[in-house]
Amino acid sequence: MSPRTKPLPQHDALSWLTRAIEVTCIAVALALLTWHGVRFMRMTGDGAWWLWLVAAAGMLSADFASGFVHWTADTWGKETMPILGRRFLRPFRVHHVNPDDFLLRDVIDTNGDVAGLVIPFLAAAFLIPLDAPWGRAAAVWLVAFCLCGLPTNQVHQWAHMGQPPRWVDWLQRRGILLNRAAHARHHTAPYVANYCITTGWCNAALTSLGVFRRLEQIVTRATGLPARGDDGAFADSVFAGADHDEVRERARRAVDEQHRAQLSLRCDHAPPDSVARPS
Repeated sequence: MSPRTKPLPQHDALSWLTRAIEVTCIAVALALLTWHGVRFMRMTGDGAWWLWLVAAAGMLSADFASGFVHWTADTWGKETMPILGRRFLRPFRVHHVNPDDFLLRDVIDTNGDVAGLVIPFLAAAFLIPLDAPWGRAAAVWLVAFCLCGLPTNQVHQWAHMGQPPRWVDWLQRRGILLNRAAHARHHTAPYVANYCITTGWCNAALTSLGVFRRLEQIVTRATGLPARGDDGAFADSVFAGADHDEVRERARRAVDEQHRAQLSLRCDHAPPDSVARPS
């Protein structure tokens, strides 16, 4: 097969056992969240108003955590590592060279892994007593963290869709969910911005402060490991021998897509009089 027609790598198909486990994880996570909701509605006492601030902090923490995990998987480790490499790191490598492959994953494949991760935390939240203010704060923060974190991969997938569901598009355009324009920046060279994918709320601050770039420098100085070495090697292996014009064309299309997404976002938020009209 010639380099020009060489297929891009794709995500691994789920076995029937893995799919059954992921369906179970999603069902259990949703059941635990519902149970916690009932517990919280039964809480009595004064000062409940500030728990909304705690919940917001939990949601913000979930977005930061998604960015930290995303940065870690993008930047360090090798896809050839036992267990974690194939199951955890390879999907990130594939996603960077074939982003559209993510759109082929169904709702179970997209959300099952994260559901499995939040279950232990949701279970642990039942051990926190609700009869004291500190306990209420801790439980609400942890459950809000899990509630916001659970659909992380789904929100990420929506940010890759040209036409997401209308209600999702409405939330994206108002900055409540990660939008296409913001996430497109992550897929544009040098690929070091906007790692947070749960809501995207933390991206502007973390990117402007260069938080992850500074962390990379610290890790590299301490270990001698190059940042994104495996990610770059995986991309090189995929495009090795490929026609340079084809590679440039793919990059051009990615940049054009980012520009269109940003322009669409600006036009949707601009007042009518500010939209340029032909003279």
